[in-house]
Amino acid sequence: MTEQDIAQYLRGNPAFFERQADLLAEICLISPHSRRTVSLQERQAELLREKIRMLEGRLMDMIRHGGENLALSDKLLRWARDLFLVEDVERLPVSIAESIQLQFAVPQAALRLWGVDEAFAGEPWAHGVSEDARLLADSLREPFCGVNSGFEATQWLPHPSQAVSMALLPLRPLQSGQAGPTFGMLVLASPDAQRYTSTMGTEFLTRIAEVASAALSRLR
Repeated sequence: MTEQDIAQYLRGNPAFFERQADLLAEICLISPHSRRTVSLQERQAELLREKIRMLEGRLMDMIRHGGENLALSDKLLRWARDLFLVEDVERLPVSIAESIQLQFAVPQAALRLWGVDEAFAGEPWAHGVSEDARLLADSLREPFCGVNSGFEATQWLPHPSQAVSMALLPLRPLQSGQAGPTFGMLVLASPDAQRYTSTMGTEFLTRIAEVASAALSRLR
């Protein structure tokens, strides 16, 4: 008889230990924590406590992540509110960058647009973008996060030398439920190399890009 045979028998006969109740008290195991001999019931209690601690840890993680997500959602709503309050449309790009820095504690933020209405062609944020930078923005299907490797967008920032890690957000208008051609790019930067990494999720940054694109579409 193998161990599998015994296990299969016990699974198929759950009343076995009811008929052999004294056997439970006779079975002794080695505790992995104290390395002492314990009864089967005590070992089961240890396993149950371990499962409870594991579930408590998962619950605390869920509560923490839920709180963090709620805080981020609240910041996103406040940022969107700030955009609605901008009356001078030509100040919208500057307001977007300033509000992002304020609401999300981003050390540096800037953006550039192209293909805007002629009435805004003279604004600082409407020129100074090379064809290479536009092609880079077009190639991004989602925000890029990583170490600054000499991107042209670094020069849009107030302090380019302090941009160690960056996030590049392509700006696209929503047309008939589909994203249209890129008409700008938003750059976020930090002196902390771990602030924007290639392994971080970009869903929240995507939402920021979508809201910014919708607001800036009025300048086209």
